Amino acid sequence: MTEWTPSLVEARLSEAASVLKRLPEPRRQGYFNTWPDYFYEFADLVGQEPQPMRLVPSPAAISRMEETLSWTVGLEPTDGKIIWLRAHGERWKTICWTVGLQRTAAHEHWLYALCVIAFRLNGRRLGRNLSKRKVIELAGSAQP
Repeated sequence: MTEWTPSLVEARLSEAASVLKRLPEPRRQGYFNTWPDYFYEFADLVGQEPQPMRLVPSPAAISRMEETLSWTVGLEPTDGKIIWLRAHGERWKTICWTVGLQRTAAHEHWLYALCVIAFRLNGRRLGRNLSKRKVIELAGSAQP
């Protein structure tokens, strides 16, 4: 595979979030229904609205999603929350209210987390004394 960049990491996180949304609802174990299935006739369906169809993701997409879920381990909790909220398509205003940061600070945390994940996936280590802005600069200069 090619070298990971923050934009590739962002795309994979967005894909994982969309797969999570499309997974079927979990069912409780041990409960069952003894009533027979009801077969609707045309007259019963006239006033009803159709139920939305949900496309179940492919097994390959589920495997990629499971791999992606482990990427945020080791990040600061705020950074992980921002990453997943953004992957789910939340607006910056909602993210800022949720994590209690201003827009520019939340955006910097998001960029930093993407860069850290990209560095880890590429097998590179980050020094402890690097600032967030320096890590973002290093990731920007590493892109072709």
